[in-house]
Amino acid sequence: MPITKCRICGAAELQAVLSLGHTPLANSLLTAAQLESPEDTYPLEVVFCPTCTLVQITETVPPEVLFGNYLYFSSFSDTVLHNARTLVEQLVQRRHLDATSLAGEIASNDGYLLKNYQTYGIPVLGVEPARNIAATAQANGIRTLNRFFDARVGAELAAAGDQVDVLHANNVLAHVADLHGVVSGLRQWLKAAGVAVIEAPYLKDTIDQTEFDQIYHEHLCYFSLTALKTLFADHALKIVDVEHLPIHGGSLRVYVVHADAPEAVQPSVAALLDEEQEWGVARLDFYRNFGAKVAQLKTDLRNLLAGIKTAGHRIVVYGASAKGSTLLNYFGLGQETIDYVVDRSTVKQGLYTPGTHLQIVPPERLLADQPDYVLLLTWNFAAEILEQQAEYRRRGGRFILPIPTLKVV
Repeated sequence: MPITKCRICGAAELQAVLSLGHTPLANSLLTAAQLESPEDTYPLEVVFCPTCTLVQITETVPPEVLFGNYLYFSSFSDTVLHNARTLVEQLVQRRHLDATSLAGEIASNDGYLLKNYQTYGIPVLGVEPARNIAATAQANGIRTLNRFFDARVGAELAAAGDQVDVLHANNVLAHVADLHGVVSGLRQWLKAAGVAVIEAPYLKDTIDQTEFDQIYHEHLCYFSLTALKTLFADHALKIVDVEHLPIHGGSLRVYVVHADAPEAVQPSVAALLDEEQEWGVARLDFYRNFGAKVAQLKTDLRNLLAGIKTAGHRIVVYGASAKGSTLLNYFGLGQETIDYVVDRSTVKQGLYTPGTHLQIVPPERLLADQPDYVLLLTWNFAAEILEQQAEYRRRGGRFILPIPTLKVV
């Protein structure tokens, strides 16, 4: 169902930024038996709200379709695990958390973050909508509620005495159609003196670095700090600090407290808000060049791959990721160009990519098969993957990084 109004401010005058056509759901991997059946596709249209600066896609696929059974497990990424461990260490010290505290997380996945609190003896509670992932977390000893988080769940947890001292929401807010319902629930779940720590891909990086593959049906919204400030202020919450992180191609980490909390707003907040105004975050021309840059990248990458194939070399893909699905489908790269996909996730191995129908195999296949080139679609983890594949590269294998700058290493 396409939206007609902005998901934050309700403004109706949404301005077109980019169209990626009709694509299958990025994480809807296929079994061999499903390859001959028609795949559902949905429009992928990006629009900009000049009133609150929110960039968003127009189509809202029901969350039960997207997340009821999910194939992304955070624990398969060393970078994500390190990021979570370091953040928890800092928060335990800064917030003086102990066994009397409670740490919570919205969309807690397999417990990859909350387990770090348990090492300090701090109780945890996760809320995870995907049945299979919630079951994995519970099996690993992470107390997990298998629900879609919203205002009702936040109120229920507060009424049950389960308010949290620290609340995490990593890479979830972008997935939410009912932003106000989730933020309302967050406010209710959070203790009066608590802090919510929220991470989301940063709109500025997405635009500047041509990270168009961040756009897929799960990612409904693309946030600037300006838009986030408006959203939280609507619910008597304030952003007291912000960090610009390199993870996932550039992310914001914001620290949010109740509006009447005594915590002072750090200079980092005003500084980044000012920078966004200078960039032109509230002007359509800030985004107008984005589509042209995506079109140029499509031409450049397709020409590079065509030259490699003409020379008789073989190309495979690393990363059966959602962003990879967007790139492969929009750029029209399938079996005529790519032999197969490798991915560390054992949950994905043996399945096939949506739309392009490429088989997913373990990374060990690279050494066994030694293809000439690997198109790295999980480019946001490039340093980690290039290190893991040092032996493949020593034998002469080369990686193609499409984003943020097309290059061969």
